[in-house]
Amino acid sequence: MRDGVLITDDIGEATRASLENVAAILEAAHATLADVVKVTVFLKSMDDFAAMNEAYGESFPDAPPARACLEARRLPKDAAVMIDCIAAQPRPKS
Repeated sequence: MRDGVLITDDIGEATRASLENVAAILEAAHATLADVVKVTVFLKSMDDFAAMNEAYGESFPDAPPARACLEARRLPKDAAVMIDCIAAQPRPKS
């Protein structure tokens, strides 16, 4: 999804777009995907897991964060994938 509009039904492309959106949100908070410690992936169909996993791995090639993946009956805007994450940054030393 870009600008609130679904851009594709291809699960790989949708996964990449979702993670690009996550990266943009993190950047606004002065964080990166390297700061992500937990990800939850919601798939419209678990049949798409392999394709999602391949695209997902491109964003987390070295040390992927903990992850859960669930099939959801219906996602917002009937999307094929939705990604939620938690990022943590070290607190500045005082």
